[in-house]
Amino acid sequence: MRLTTKGRFAVTAMIDLGLRQSGGPVTLAAISQRQQISLSYLEQLFGKLRRHQLVESTRGPGGGYRLARKAADITVADIIVSVDEPIDATHCAGKENCLGDGARCMTHDLWASLNVRMVEFLNSVTLQKLVDDQLAKGLQVEAKANGKRAISALPVKSTRVNAPNSVFALGNAFFKS
Repeated sequence: MRLTTKGRFAVTAMIDLGLRQSGGPVTLAAISQRQQISLSYLEQLFGKLRRHQLVESTRGPGGGYRLARKAADITVADIIVSVDEPIDATHCAGKENCLGDGARCMTHDLWASLNVRMVEFLNSVTLQKLVDDQLAKGLQVEAKANGKRAISALPVKSTRVNAPNSVFALGNAFFKS
């Protein structure tokens, strides 16, 4: 099995969410900034996590995501499977046609046994354990600042762009010249 960034990022984002959900819904923008994961990628992952009922979302000001059930009831296997990450070390995706023509390779049983062990292990690790491990390592979870949902403490510079803001304005600017 090769765990791709999809599975790694999903688990990382869920740990981040588990660490901070007691303060209310957590925005994907905040997770994105803390974990250095693309916001659009997180949106895709959280769509899948929501469809598998691992997270739930709240819209509007003060909105964001929270766990749909207790962290102790969510396993790493749940997270990885929900984002369509295959947990399979066989070359044939478990179909027993490794060599084509329905023939199995000599190591099929070895890799199939590894699959069983991987799933057992990932099912034995809960999100709560991963959250607790981070806290035990001394991770400090910041409190929300006065109910404000600022992503950064740095002031935002506004810049004036002198460019058309629509296709029509672009066309008008082009034909005026």
